[in-house]
Amino acid sequence: MPDTAYQQTLDYLYSRLPMFSKLGKDAIKADLTNIRKLCAAFGDPQLSFKSIHIAGTNGKGSTSHMLAAILQQNGYKTGLYTSPHILDFTERIRVNGISAHKKWIVSFTERCKEIIEEISPSFFEITVIMAFVYFKEHGVDVAVIETGLGGRLDSTNIITPILSVITNISYDHKDILGNTLTEIAAEKAGIIKPGIQVVIGEQQAETAQVFFEHAFRNKATLFYAESLWDLVRIKQDAKYQYFKAVNRAQQEMYDLKTDLLGTYQRHNIITVLAACNVLTSIGLQLPLDNILKALSNVKQLTGLRGRWEQLQQHPTIIADVGHNEAGVGEVVKQWGLVTAKWKHVVIGFVKDKEITNVLALLPSDNVYYFCNANIPRALPAEQLQEQANAVGLKGMAYPTVKDAVKAALHEMSKEDALLITGSFFIVAEALEAMA
Repeated sequence: MPDTAYQQTLDYLYSRLPMFSKLGKDAIKADLTNIRKLCAAFGDPQLSFKSIHIAGTNGKGSTSHMLAAILQQNGYKTGLYTSPHILDFTERIRVNGISAHKKWIVSFTERCKEIIEEISPSFFEITVIMAFVYFKEHGVDVAVIETGLGGRLDSTNIITPILSVITNISYDHKDILGNTLTEIAAEKAGIIKPGIQVVIGEQQAETAQVFFEHAFRNKATLFYAESLWDLVRIKQDAKYQYFKAVNRAQQEMYDLKTDLLGTYQRHNIITVLAACNVLTSIGLQLPLDNILKALSNVKQLTGLRGRWEQLQQHPTIIADVGHNEAGVGEVVKQWGLVTAKWKHVVIGFVKDKEITNVLALLPSDNVYYFCNANIPRALPAEQLQEQANAVGLKGMAYPTVKDAVKAALHEMSKEDALLITGSFFIVAEALEAMA
C-alpha cells in the first residue's frame, strides 16, 4: 500500500479528532464514556490479553519500555502502548518491539470512521482503542499500557491489569491534574484497582498517604520499589551505565548494566526490578538472568528513543525529552557531568507549561538556541527567549527547530557538546532535521 494512503489516514485523524498536542486540555474528554463505547463496539478487546498499567509524572515511558523488553526476553508476546510518538505514529503501538503496520492503521481507521462521526472521540481515545484491537488481533500475551495523562480519567483506565505501577509524582499539567502533589497523586492513584497489586516507584512524604488510602480502599497490596531493591551506579561509558543491584530481602548483589544512559534511569530500574518481583509472585516466568539481559538491550528490543540519546560524538550531541520541572532537573544533573569546551542547548517548550522554575534550573554559562516546534501549542521562540533572558540565559531565537539545530552545529567545534531538550516535539523535529 502506498504511503500516500497512510499519510491521508494520519491527516484525517489529525484534522478530525481533538489532539492534546494541538489544543492542550481542550482536547481531553474528562470521563471514560467514549472509550467504553469504543471498546464495546469492537468486542471489548482489552479483555483478551493480560496488561500492566503504568502511570506517573516522569519515567513512565522508560519504565514501560524496560518492562516490555523483559517480557519479550522471557518469551512473552508483548504489546506496548506509549505516547506521544517521536518520529512516526506507528511507534505508539508495538508488538515485540515492532511498530504497528501502516496498512493495518489505514484499514482500522476506515473501520472506525462511522463511530468517529457518531461520538466524536478524541485523538487519544482512538489511539487507545486502536492499540487494544491491534494487541487482540496479534495475539499478545501481555500488554504494557502507559497512561497518557493522569490516571483516574485517562482513556487507558478501562483495563483491569495484573499489576499497576506509578513511577513518581511531580508538578506537571497543573491546570488539569491539580496544584499540589497530593492532588496530582490522587489522579495518578486512580489506576489502582480492587485486589490488584501496585508498585510505587519513588516514596514521597507528600503522596504516601494518598497511595496508602487508595490501596486500602481497594484491598490492593502496595509495594514501594525502594524497599525491595537498591541500585548503586558504578560507571558509564558511551554505550552503557553500570550498577550494583541489591535485592534487599535476599541481601544479594548483582551486576547490572543498561543501554539507557540517563542517571535518572536509576529510579526507573529500581521500579522495574520491583515490578518483576511482583509479576513473578503472580506466576509470570521472569528469571533474573533474563531480566538483566533485557535491561542491557532495551533500545534494540523495544525501539525506545529520546531518553538521553547520544546522537553522535565529536561534537557530542544528546537528545532528551525532559519537559517539566522534575524531568529537566534530572537532565540538567546529567548534563553537568558532560565535559566539553563549550556547551550548547537547543530548547523549546509548549505554551501551557509553567516554565519559570524550569528555566531557573538551566546553567547560565551555556549558549542557547531558543525555538518552537511546529505545533499550535508551541511557545513562540521570541517569548521563550524573553523569559530566559530574565533569568540570565543568553541566546538567539529561531523560527524552527531545524534552524536552531543548524545554527548550533555551525557554531560548534569538535570539542563542544549540544543538548536538545524541552519537549517530545522539539526532540522529534531535531531528529528529523538531523536524519
